[in-house]
Amino acid sequence: MSWEAVIGLEVHVQLATDSKIFSGSSTAFGAEPNTQACPVDLALPGTLPVFNEKALEMAVRFGLAIGAHINHESVFDRKNYFYPDLPKGYQISQLEAPIVLGGTLSIESGEDGQQRTINLTRAHLEEDAGKSLHEDFQGMTGIDLNRAGTPLLEIVSEPELKSAKEAVAYLRKLHTIITYLGISDGDMSQGSMRCDCNVSVRKAGSTELGTRTETKNVNSFKFVEKAINGEIERQIDILEDGGAITQETRLYDADKDETRPMRSKEFANDYRYFPDPDLLPVVIDDAYIQAIRDSLPELPEAKAARFESEYGLSDYDAGLLTATRPLADFFEATARESGDAKLSANWLMGEVSKRLNQDSISIEAAPLTPGQLGGLIARICDNTISGKIAKTVFDTMWAEGGSADEIIEKQGLKQVTDSGAIEGIVDQVIAANPAQVEQYQSAEPAKRGKMIGFFVGQVMQASKGKANPQQVNTILKQKLPE
Repeated sequence: MSWEAVIGLEVHVQLATDSKIFSGSSTAFGAEPNTQACPVDLALPGTLPVFNEKALEMAVRFGLAIGAHINHESVFDRKNYFYPDLPKGYQISQLEAPIVLGGTLSIESGEDGQQRTINLTRAHLEEDAGKSLHEDFQGMTGIDLNRAGTPLLEIVSEPELKSAKEAVAYLRKLHTIITYLGISDGDMSQGSMRCDCNVSVRKAGSTELGTRTETKNVNSFKFVEKAINGEIERQIDILEDGGAITQETRLYDADKDETRPMRSKEFANDYRYFPDPDLLPVVIDDAYIQAIRDSLPELPEAKAARFESEYGLSDYDAGLLTATRPLADFFEATARESGDAKLSANWLMGEVSKRLNQDSISIEAAPLTPGQLGGLIARICDNTISGKIAKTVFDTMWAEGGSADEIIEKQGLKQVTDSGAIEGIVDQVIAANPAQVEQYQSAEPAKRGKMIGFFVGQVMQASKGKANPQQVNTILKQKLPE
């Protein structure tokens, strides 16, 4: 029997505000437990929440970026449930009147590479809970309330994703947008972006949705793919054995690569939502929305299209270079400095990307600037150094710093372009390799193009890589006897 998956994602994005959504407590990551929770976060008697306008602005920025409807009036509700790290006994969230409704994201389908448009249901503001700590307490649980009250934007998709690969493509696109907008750092390792995966399966061709499960708080792209694939396989096995799927909340165990039950799935009425009596409705006007619209940065798709038209890059290269805003900015600054956009793109996607991966760092932490890289590429373009020597300069620049000109001068790496000097080296190589010269002479003209590579290599070796390769080729073709 053939089955198909139906997937929807609920993504919690931690907003990059300095203070919490309803108090002045810091949101900085990594503080000692329970040092960033004030009486408001704990809902102590006599305290009242005050809404953080920066969180509102960030939510509106996101809504505008995805073409959503921005509600002119939104309301905060109390979502009641009891958990050790939820000090109030309720969470302030939004149900009936969220700040953002609708919107779309365009993704590349993991199945056929075609573009698909995924509809979003909503994006609403809410506060985060604290964190339960289990590892260091020998059978007990510690509670860290630093995170309690941190502003979240929960982004809910329609159940339109068809595979784990599509879900990851959607999540990556979402990550790109929120970091371009500057509303979150998107660091999944620090909980800045967490994903709840709603998964069901149904017979292929059916229009009726199956019973879904929700796998909570998955915190990496790789784990999202693994958790969804594992859940799809688990549900199919149950149904094919004649069983039924239980609607429940599950957790993904990365060590065992499996999901396991957490609790039976709640419904909205289980939470006894009601409007928060301590918070007035949030009312914004068209002028407020327009001011935020006017401040939006160039978004990834528009930037990629501009890179294609302005710099002559391929669709593939433009997509890679606009994957993150810092990488796109680094490329543009390098291209301006070097005067050669295509070569700048090649270096960023080649040598620079290789080093970033080796050192496990991002472009922001690279030990060289766009000015340094652009200066190096400019020296290739004006034939001061060859591409091969440029890699030697790059290695030094990455390890020790300095400009290309300084390194070239200090190490004596300037390319030999004097035709007389190159002719002398060519003559020596031809004289030292009579057997290869004879093979070249006896070969068909069509094959000589490949055979000349031997002589080029010998000349480059003799010149310690400093001879201009184009001149070497030209002189060899003149000097090698027919």
